[in-house]
Amino acid sequence: METFDSGEFCEIVNTADMVVPDGKPLVWAQKLMGHKEACQVRGQDLTMALCKLAIEKKLKVGFYGGTQEVLSVMKMKLSEQFSGLDIAYEFAPPFRPLTSIEDKKAIKAINDSGVQILFVGIGCPKQERWMAEHKNKLHCVMLGVGAAFDFIAGNKKHAPRWMQSIGMEWLFRLLCEPNRLWKRYLKQNPRFIWYFAQQLLGSKFKSRE
Repeated sequence: METFDSGEFCEIVNTADMVVPDGKPLVWAQKLMGHKEACQVRGQDLTMALCKLAIEKKLKVGFYGGTQEVLSVMKMKLSEQFSGLDIAYEFAPPFRPLTSIEDKKAIKAINDSGVQILFVGIGCPKQERWMAEHKNKLHCVMLGVGAAFDFIAGNKKHAPRWMQSIGMEWLFRLLCEPNRLWKRYLKQNPRFIWYFAQQLLGSKFKSRE
């Protein structure tokens, strides 16, 4: 819905090297549109899989986002699970835009660290815009992983498996963070269903012509 409402953000997402569905409703929508192989790819799952691969391929990883406390706990847990993981960079940016000088320092620090995979966890759409702005300035692959840092550190809990399987993880998150999420879900969820229904019906009518 962010891309639907903003042409500028739509361009950022559509020109990314890879975009994956991190929610069950998006997977169901893809399947209904004919992409039967579609599956959910959560930010945490992607992070864990790539950390494992990084050890095998001897790649350096880095983390941009979260708080210093979250990063410290997450690093400890990742190091316990993935012995030999080379974490070459970490930075907890302030909850405001960086100044030009701060941004240049961050760019230099990331490049000097030799990081090859940089996980960016500063939330949507902020992380997508940040990656697009820095794509030609950083010498690494970047992946926006949303709240993955908090989940790995244990600050946030996943919904029970049964809620995940029926696509109700959004409701679990709403119950956990009502003040932060109620306006977003109230505005976006009905609109997503409405516009997707139009898209789906439109594609079915075209297939009959």
